[in-house]
Amino acid sequence: MVQKDYFQEFEKLLAQAKDLNAKIKDMQEGLSSILVENAELKIENDNLRNKLNNKNSAKANDDVSQAHQNLEKLYSQGYHVCTPMYGSHRKDNEECAFCLGIIYGRSDNKSKVN
Repeated sequence: MVQKDYFQEFEKLLAQAKDLNAKIKDMQEGLSSILVENAELKIENDNLRNKLNNKNSAKANDDVSQAHQNLEKLYSQGYHVCTPMYGSHRKDNEECAFCLGIIYGRSDNKSKVN
């Protein structure tokens, strides 16, 4: 009878091992699916961040560019754009070193107002 108990115990362990193996395969498939989805989401997240950063930097550049154009326009119309005399009229359109420093002091803007 001892042999029969060993055989039954062996059959029971074998069935448990098969069940465990099936559960492991299911978990492996689920984990693989999750890892693939995670990688796709990371890529999508990076792409969205890049688009957002590009959009924000383009908007900031547009804003700076527009502000710079406004200063140039005011200066060309004969007004000071420098801090000490902002908004006051330039007599006989005389040059103002402070205004010119503000308008042309930036290295990325090389154009000049006539």
